[in-house]
Amino acid sequence: MAKIGEKVSVTKKAENMIRSLQADHGDLMFHQSGGCCDGSAPMCYPKGEFKVGSSDILLGEIEGCEFYMSCSQYEHWKHTHLTVDLVKGRGAGFSLESPRGYRFLIRSKVL
Repeated sequence: MAKIGEKVSVTKKAENMIRSLQADHGDLMFHQSGGCCDGSAPMCYPKGEFKVGSSDILLGEIEGCEFYMSCSQYEHWKHTHLTVDLVKGRGAGFSLESPRGYRFLIRSKVL
């Protein structure tokens, strides 16, 4: 698994949700969904609940949580900086914030 320089950051709203989820669930991790279930949304899991492998890249950390993306998806996003944000509404995936009526989403900026 490769590690790319810090290519991901977080908004204050998302940071607050992550801290609340950490208080309830302990250590967390993120994986950028590649299209299954919830389009291309960042998914938040208890650390170790999503199995990363040799085809995943560690983009960086947000609030102490590792943030991964598949190598193939990274090819499409490699010229961007990703910012994890939080909006009202439920996603269709398995991310921990969903039962609270919110969802994480990605905002990107071309570098």
